[in-house]
Amino acid sequence: MTGHSTPSSSPHRPQRVIIGLSGGIACYKVAHVVSALAQDGVEVTVAMTDSATRFITPLTFQALSGRPVYDSQWSHIESQDPQHISLARAADVMLIAPCTMDMLAKLAHGRTDDVVSLIASAVDLQKQTILLAPSMNEVMYNQPSTQRNLKQLREDGFEVIAPGSGWQACRTEGVGRLAEPDIILNAVRQHLPTAQPEEG
Repeated sequence: MTGHSTPSSSPHRPQRVIIGLSGGIACYKVAHVVSALAQDGVEVTVAMTDSATRFITPLTFQALSGRPVYDSQWSHIESQDPQHISLARAADVMLIAPCTMDMLAKLAHGRTDDVVSLIASAVDLQKQTILLAPSMNEVMYNQPSTQRNLKQLREDGFEVIAPGSGWQACRTEGVGRLAEPDIILNAVRQHLPTAQPEEG
């Protein structure tokens, strides 16, 4: 965008973020996060579960990021790497937002049956950061299984952006709202490295 350097014009390797969306009405909030990071000059790659595409279209994120969107674990967008391992290895940070109850369970138990959990499985938590931003209604958030999964994921090395409290789409109030975009943005930015020389 105007006023921001692009990866092709910068002598430094761009900061790289993968944003994974799982299915929830809060998907709309993530559009602001993608747009703001792209304006910062960050190379943002978006991945979406099939459920996420029911709430907001991949085209929205393609337009905001200026990059192809992964919406299937079977598609080969930028290489012939079917597991998107090279994409995961190149990322500085991965953010999963909204991270639903189902996605938390997948990550905690090592299931990889969608493109978001598949990419996450190829991120090295010893060297890279995965941020999880849970989003669900209060009852789902407080379920013992959800709390067990969150505890396990923290122990595994994932970092959790605490959900907010307030009005929810299910017409109730309580804890479980996706954190506000500015809070998510600050968390992502804190984990981005300083500019590095372009390799090669």
